[in-house]
Amino acid sequence: MTTRNQQLTEVFVEVADSLIDDFDVIDFLQNLSARCVELLDVAAVGILLADDHDRLHILAASDEDTRLLELFALQHDQGPCVECYSDGHPRIGVSLTDPAAIARWPQFTQSAQETGFVATNALPLRLRGRVIGALSLFQNNPEPLGTPDLQLAQALADVATIAILQQRTLAQSEAERDQLQYALNSRVLIEQVKGILAERWQMPIDEAFSIFRAYARAHSRKLSDLAREVAEGRQDTDSIRAYNARTPRPRA
Repeated sequence: MTTRNQQLTEVFVEVADSLIDDFDVIDFLQNLSARCVELLDVAAVGILLADDHDRLHILAASDEDTRLLELFALQHDQGPCVECYSDGHPRIGVSLTDPAAIARWPQFTQSAQETGFVATNALPLRLRGRVIGALSLFQNNPEPLGTPDLQLAQALADVATIAILQQRTLAQSEAERDQLQYALNSRVLIEQVKGILAERWQMPIDEAFSIFRAYARAHSRKLSDLAREVAEGRQDTDSIRAYNARTPRPRA
C-alpha cells in the first residue's frame, strides 16, 4: 500500500521533472488535480489558470462533472474560485448551503449542490504578489478541512505556480533565442546578397547595399525578406537598380 509520504514524494518528483523535461502544463495540472484528491480529504478538484489577458480558463479537473461546474462558474463569473483569483485571498470552508453563499453566488451554489458538493475551498496559485490562477477543493461532506490538509493544498498550489512560471520563463527565453538566431541568420543572408548585387551591378558593396536598402524602405519591405527573394531568384534585381536610378536615396 502506498503511504501518504510516498505519495508526497512522487508529487514533488513530478514537479521537479516538469522543470527539466518538456513541460505540458495541461497534463501537469491534470495530474496535480488527481494527486490532490488522493492526498486530501476532498471529493474533487478543479484548477483555473489565467491567460495573458487576465481571463480565467479551466485547465484541469479531477472529473468531468467538476470541469463542467468550473466552466459554469466562469460563464457566470461566480464562485469562491473566481473571487480567490481576483483578490489573491483564499476562501476556506465555504458552505454551499449557507444562505449567505447562496445569495452571493446563486447559480454557482445551485449547480455545485446538484453536482453533489456541500462545501468548497479556493486557494490562489500565487508567487509573492503575482496570482496566476486558483485551486478549487470540493467536498461532499460539510466537515471543514483540517489545517494539515489546507497547508498541504497551499503547498501544492505554490509548487504548481513555480513550475508554471518557470515554464513560461523558459518559453520566453526560447522565443528570444529564436528571434536572435533569426536575426543572425538574416544578417548573414543580407551580407551574401550585398556581395551578389555588388558583383552583378559592378559597383562597391556599400553603394549596392544603399540601393538595396532604399528600395526596401520605399516598398515597406523587410531587408531580410527582400534579401531572401533575391537569393532565391524571386526578385528581379534590375528592377531594384532601375527604381533607385529614378528615385533620390534616403540618407543612411
